[in-house]
Amino acid sequence: MSNPTPPPDATEIMTVVHDAVGGLELEPAEKREIWRFVQRELPYLWSQRTSYFILGSYRDPYIRRLRAVQNELTKQLGAYPFILGDLVELPVSRLNAFDIMFSLLATYSDYIVGIFEKESGGEASELGEIDDSPYFEKSYVFPRDYTWFTDTNLESEYHIIQAAIEIAFADDLTTEEKEREISSLMDRARDHDIDFVKQDIWDTIAERETENNGVATYSWVHLNKFRKFELHGRCFPWTTVQELRTVVSELPAPTPRPSWEDQKE
Repeated sequence: MSNPTPPPDATEIMTVVHDAVGGLELEPAEKREIWRFVQRELPYLWSQRTSYFILGSYRDPYIRRLRAVQNELTKQLGAYPFILGDLVELPVSRLNAFDIMFSLLATYSDYIVGIFEKESGGEASELGEIDDSPYFEKSYVFPRDYTWFTDTNLESEYHIIQAAIEIAFADDLTTEEKEREISSLMDRARDHDIDFVKQDIWDTIAERETENNGVATYSWVHLNKFRKFELHGRCFPWTTVQELRTVVSELPAPTPRPSWEDQKE
């Protein structure tokens, strides 16, 4: 196999790599593998398409939500949504291949999209990477069941479903007590003129029971990071997969848009 040729912006790329490995001196074979990875993956990010780097857990059932987001974004003309786990592994056994791949992809992607449902796993460290420079300004987070601790009022169907899930998975309530509490919750929502579909609430609870997920809980550190994104208008909580598909539309659309969209009839 012939040796790959470094691209014109090789110096900038190697700066990203050296930061990722903490300034370690790279061996010639490692440099060659990194250039191969760059030649294989970065052209997609340098193209005219708008790239979305999707973060989250690759385990089932969480990977299904990542695929749902990827599928929604794929529907948009000019979008290139991708998941790191789908890419070919970088074969540099001495180094942390994930750190190198993540840094290169995060640096050259147009947007970073984080899907969060729990506080453990690789996505926890990814949240710590994207909540600060140089990635913060291009990052958006979608935490399941997230509400900032001061948000205690029922304001929408989302809040009703979230409260119902918390009741349904409370350890100190019997089945009958849970049903009464959820029914009372629905009555209070109606008194506040909040629109919701009763069956949606029970279907969501049943879905969580089937997946054995319960309520997504986060540490204080996670909640504060989500709050930071929320204050900047880039945090979009969700409860159901359909809600996730809907809030994905809040992401910036691919640019530039095709000229025919502006044509008048």
